[in-house]
Amino acid sequence: MSKGARGDGLTIANIDLTKSMINLDNPHNKLDNCKHNLANILVASSVRGGQQRPEFMRTPTDARGQKIRQFILARVDEHAHDIAQLTAKQFGLTRQAVNLHVQRLLADSDLVRQGKTRRARFFLAPKKTWQKHYARKQSESDVWESDVLPQISDLPDNALDLWRYCFTEMFNNAVDHSSGTRITVQLKRTAVNVGIAIIDNGVGIFKKIQRAMKFSNERYSALELAKGKFTTDPEHHTGEGIFFTSKLLDAFDISSGGVYFTSVSPLKNPKGTAVWMKLKNTSDRSRKEVFDAYASPGNDHAFSKTVVPVKMAEQSPNDLISRSQAKRLLLRIDRFRTVVLDFQNVNQIGQAFADEIFRVFARSHPGIDVQFINANEEVLKMIHRAQNA
Repeated sequence: MSKGARGDGLTIANIDLTKSMINLDNPHNKLDNCKHNLANILVASSVRGGQQRPEFMRTPTDARGQKIRQFILARVDEHAHDIAQLTAKQFGLTRQAVNLHVQRLLADSDLVRQGKTRRARFFLAPKKTWQKHYARKQSESDVWESDVLPQISDLPDNALDLWRYCFTEMFNNAVDHSSGTRITVQLKRTAVNVGIAIIDNGVGIFKKIQRAMKFSNERYSALELAKGKFTTDPEHHTGEGIFFTSKLLDAFDISSGGVYFTSVSPLKNPKGTAVWMKLKNTSDRSRKEVFDAYASPGNDHAFSKTVVPVKMAEQSPNDLISRSQAKRLLLRIDRFRTVVLDFQNVNQIGQAFADEIFRVFARSHPGIDVQFINANEEVLKMIHRAQNA
């Protein structure tokens, strides 16, 4: 249709197909990609009643358009700088076509932008924020039912079930263990997820464990929590709450005194403890699925399997070399039947470190199945050398 031609109430103006929003050289472009790009051209150039349509109305509303926008929302947290490039590559679109979808999400208040042009960064926009302070001696179930649940009650039942478990476990920890006077709950909801923080003004979780265990460094406290089955109050707690909460959520961190559980938390809390949690609103993860993954294969359903992040045993890069470090990593491991050592982001280990774990410990504890995952070539060499000694 030529410039200015009309048909069915739609005016097409200044369309230059030589600019090729349909990139036929792109091997990812199938017929549906071509149709979608053409739809973007037509919609972006349409004029109704002599008035050009706003930018945010120029995106196709079909299932494919919705899929593209959902992709942007799901990945923008990790790709604040390059979400347009990532989306263009995923769907075989041009940057111009993707920008129309980004503009739509901005207009719908699903995204916010910081900066301009190529330096722009995009973030999920808060749909709801909420905060409340509590005295420490407060029932976690009362706080959940009366205050937190009403903020997210329209979420799917599965997400609510996960949040109920995780929130009440972590709030109860602050009540029973913090020795503080106040607990603050913060909630932020976006189009994709919910984030909840529980902050107390107590002694600090890592400092408390360090004192109880007489560790030389608070960082060892985080490692013990990561293993599971750790508590400073065995009369009233099992030490499973933090372990399973961290596995049920999409993101979890604890910040206290400059020490972090996973280092993903946006919270800085020099005094007391801040627990930060995030979960997708459409999460299909279930408590049964996670509990079963760490349970005995028999009928007792006991918490008998743990995954230990070996990286947390490092005090400086590439320093896992000694037998004493291996023994510290293996502390309390005999409480489990299956131990999976996760070597993700561990570049190398020493011969003595590997020998203590995979020969000395393994042979003296035949009832414990010691496994490993995510080991690079250098780490594998040391493991195999110890196992074959």
